[in-house]
Amino acid sequence: MIRLALLCLAATPALADPIFIDRAGALPAPHVYSGGWAHFVGGGVALMDCDGDTRPDLFAAGGEAPALLARNVTPPGGDIAFEPVPIGPRTGVTGAYPLDLDGDENIDLFVLRNGVNRALLGNGDCTFTDGTAALGLPQDSAWTTAFSATWEDGQARPTLAIGNYVDADDPDGPFGTCDDSWLIRPEGDRYGAAEPIAPSFCPLSMLISDWRRDGTPLLRMSNDRHYHINRGYEQMWDLSPLREWEISDDWPRLRLWGMGIASADITGDGLAEVVLTSMGDQLIQTNDGKRFTALPFGVGTYAARPYTGDDGRPSTGWHAEFADFDNDARLDLFIAKGNVDQMLGLAMADPNNLLMQQPDGTFAERGDLAGIGTPHRARGAAIADLNADGRLDLVVVNRRAPLEIWQNATPDTGNWLEVELAQPGGNPRAVGAVIELRIGDRLHTREITVGGGHASGSAVAAHFGLGDADRAELRVTWPDGTQEPWRAVEAKSRLTIARD
Repeated sequence: MIRLALLCLAATPALADPIFIDRAGALPAPHVYSGGWAHFVGGGVALMDCDGDTRPDLFAAGGEAPALLARNVTPPGGDIAFEPVPIGPRTGVTGAYPLDLDGDENIDLFVLRNGVNRALLGNGDCTFTDGTAALGLPQDSAWTTAFSATWEDGQARPTLAIGNYVDADDPDGPFGTCDDSWLIRPEGDRYGAAEPIAPSFCPLSMLISDWRRDGTPLLRMSNDRHYHINRGYEQMWDLSPLREWEISDDWPRLRLWGMGIASADITGDGLAEVVLTSMGDQLIQTNDGKRFTALPFGVGTYAARPYTGDDGRPSTGWHAEFADFDNDARLDLFIAKGNVDQMLGLAMADPNNLLMQQPDGTFAERGDLAGIGTPHRARGAAIADLNADGRLDLVVVNRRAPLEIWQNATPDTGNWLEVELAQPGGNPRAVGAVIELRIGDRLHTREITVGGGHASGSAVAAHFGLGDADRAELRVTWPDGTQEPWRAVEAKSRLTIARD
């Protein structure tokens, strides 16, 4: 039996309830993710520093409307503000993930589309050059809804996992006509032919992660049961060679309306737990290094129904992400919620969740107190400190409603630390590295990954809440397994740790 005590970090007392300020006016005009059936899913946002000024900039999908690129012009500690940057007529966009595709240390964007995906190569000033053809990437018109990437041994370019949804050209569709997904490996400075990830069951989230901490990254795919119906299931894949895990005691068959993956170590054992969003329960699983096991409902993260209003129908979860919003050294959980369109069996007024981790390791809903529980059809989201005040802010993309920007104004938050990694070679942001932070006898672990969430990703500093600690110890394990010694670090610092 799994006990809630496994989650207890018993470190810092609970701080003040979270408070967020609506900064919708941070953009000169509202931005809406729009469209019909072809954009029921998707609606992602990417946060990254595309001009080198250390402030996270924003790229948001638009669906039938043009995508949005906006530079962060917020003064340190001030009210969040963005100014749009021309990016051309980018329609059909479902989401985006920032990463350095070409190893030049400028952040790039892999843009997911219902149509030809685009690799936008950053020029270092928040302008981008379309490198799709130059990199040899596919030019077909699949409906892409998920993405993840990693650097395999000896490669200067990332291996890309691309998750495709329904094959809209199949006359027998849409039900039971999930398209093949792809694994695309680099060949020199370009990419080779796409290797089919088949069978594929309409993934809405993918994450490559070394969740066993044995140096072997694995690809997890969370699949939408609405279209694979009863044929499909949640999947795990080895990458080299590409091989699907067979159903076994260590990987039992699991079917859900898989929409998003959140992954982080919340137990302090160095192994990442996962939350899988769905219709109804948002499943949380603990990880012992061999298998994932569902935690009991009493943990408080299942968030099965709306917490406001009188709509008692089940919720629909999309993007999920762990983050420490009050810097109390306990990871909290944000879940974007919203009806697909007009699904009558599910809640229509479905507020987003802000689940704050308590001293006993359980989670308590604070979305209503924080003010972020709007009734819109939320989809993607991203979390970062947008105004350099040490508190994590929130961006939420809504379908058929304006994008939301929430500034964290929680009083009396704890201390914090932000860490970025840099290494020479084709993986300059050290994707696949693990950062460990030790506060007394408590361990906090972050793996640098690309993927997860729902069509949304970030390339920003790893943020640690420190509670009342004013110093800690930090250790980095680089992607090739090289481990640095522990080093002392001070609170309220933004560090870049560069590898020799």
